Amino acid sequence: MNLQERLMYRFLRYVAIPTQSKAGTGVIPSSPGQWDLARLLMEDIAALGVQDITIDEHAVVVGRLPARLPEGHAPVPVVGWVTHMDTVDVSMSPEIHPVIIRNYQGGDICQNEEKQIYITVEEHPELLRYIGQDIIVSDGTSVLGADDKAAIANVVTALEVLAENPDIPHGEIYICFVPDEEIGLIGAKSMDFSRFPVDFAYTIDCCEEGELVYQTFNAGSGKLQITGVTAHPMSSKNNTVNPILIAVDFINLLDRGETPEHTEKTEGYIWVQGISGDQLNTTVLLTIRDHDRIKYLAKKEDLHACMEMMKKRHPKARLSLEIEDDYANINDAITPDKRKCVDYLFKAMESIGVQPKDIAMRGGTDGSFISTQGIPTPNYFTGAHNFHSRCEFMPMGAVENSCRTTLKLIELITKG
Repeated sequence: MNLQERLMYRFLRYVAIPTQSKAGTGVIPSSPGQWDLARLLMEDIAALGVQDITIDEHAVVVGRLPARLPEGHAPVPVVGWVTHMDTVDVSMSPEIHPVIIRNYQGGDICQNEEKQIYITVEEHPELLRYIGQDIIVSDGTSVLGADDKAAIANVVTALEVLAENPDIPHGEIYICFVPDEEIGLIGAKSMDFSRFPVDFAYTIDCCEEGELVYQTFNAGSGKLQITGVTAHPMSSKNNTVNPILIAVDFINLLDRGETPEHTEKTEGYIWVQGISGDQLNTTVLLTIRDHDRIKYLAKKEDLHACMEMMKKRHPKARLSLEIEDDYANINDAITPDKRKCVDYLFKAMESIGVQPKDIAMRGGTDGSFISTQGIPTPNYFTGAHNFHSRCEFMPMGAVENSCRTTLKLIELITKG
């Protein structure tokens, strides 16, 4: 099989296992299918020469490919790859039924003839970039799962190429598969980093060909809890303190120009995610995002200042605000002495004829947390489009170029 056929085989093998993550279960992984995939991946990478494979109580799989270097070769950095096993829950079926479009010749793609579901060129003109390529889509009842099983197929296929070509030298490589990225990076957050002793790492978890990410949000989650005072209407004057109205007053103190709908690129925001409560207790859920760490910290301070103002206005009420840091900007971990992991990415893509697209991502990857642990972890493209959508599609030429990027990175890192 050629490289595309290998990638397609691996992808179809892994996407056949439902691994949709579920928020709020209180367990890691949040769905049993992730255990099934983890065990299959352990078998697959063991057959390709990966050693010291372990799986922990959260289904985090880690393995080590020993270095294969000529005698007297200069030391080579230890590098890792991290991909996530879960697919996103967007109220669609966890079961994925791929549809392969051979030699796409333009026009709308029929995902499901029975249900008359299409990906149209009018809505997705990017399809026309891939005329002549094989394209994989779902049957329209689910996402495709290229996020992130295209990445898993990429890494395992690269291991297969190395196993079949013993003349290709490489340093020590660590492979890690994590669960539950889609529900707050909680798989990566549960990692035992003593099992992943790398100098730097890569994730493969973004979209179209050439995308390269080492700039992500600093991210936090906030919960404002308000307890008011209840009283019967016959005696409520000067007694009742309505926590719902305090929540509204708090929200009205926030800058409407710094919300998701009014920001773009590297502009940060505070997003009111939800309000719930009654006449006694009310909760406001918030997300805080900014690429600039100083501005991110300032946003957290602003929220505390708004809460203190509400305390002064409503002295009978009880208010508390908890803010948890979720992840950080990968770029903050890319110090001058650790810049080479990013330089390798640019050089790898250029070497195989792919134009790098340096993206400041309005989100985060597993690498956004892993980088906070002293392991710079930039991210690069899978080749797929429209993640978290039934219109997700995977052009195999772009997927091949992602795997070629992986192999070229291994070559360049070995050369130093």
